[in-house]
Amino acid sequence: MNPIIFRGGSASNPPFPRQLSRYESQKRRDWNTFGQYLKNQMRPSVALSQFNYNHVLEFLRYLDQFGKTKVHLHGCVFFGQPDPQAPCTCPLRQAWGSLDALVGRLRAAYEEHGGSPETNPFGDGSIRLYLREVKEIQVKARGIPHKKKKIKKINHQNKAQRDEQHISRNPN
Repeated sequence: MNPIIFRGGSASNPPFPRQLSRYESQKRRDWNTFGQYLKNQMRPSVALSQFNYNHVLEFLRYLDQFGKTKVHLHGCVFFGQPDPQAPCTCPLRQAWGSLDALVGRLRAAYEEHGGSPETNPFGDGSIRLYLREVKEIQVKARGIPHKKKKIKKINHQNKAQRDEQHISRNPN
């Protein structure tokens, strides 16, 4: 599948490629980066057609060295504090949200490149477990309580009454 779509053109006016969205550009860049990782960092190198969830886990761990999120260790005086007042020697890691978004883009790219959703290594349970563990560690280390969002139930009758009141107050 060719991701660049050409719009009309003629001999005097050549066609131009469609501008990719930010998401599509990032997804393509992530897929290429993962392919380069398999080729250059794995010994022996692994073809894109032959990788599995273990390679994905190794890739996510490899990315930690380029992270920008301070994750305090258990022995650090700032462990559990959301806004430490001084620097410390704790490592920088990839933020959970960044990893989660990356895995989502790679999962979509895998399927766009012909992979089956049922065998998608980026959707493997071990990847979800790894991401959950990273999230829990980072939440504890930074002292940020994590609460699941509650889904609000909308009472449709009350919403309709509010809409009617709004319309009657603002006839324009």
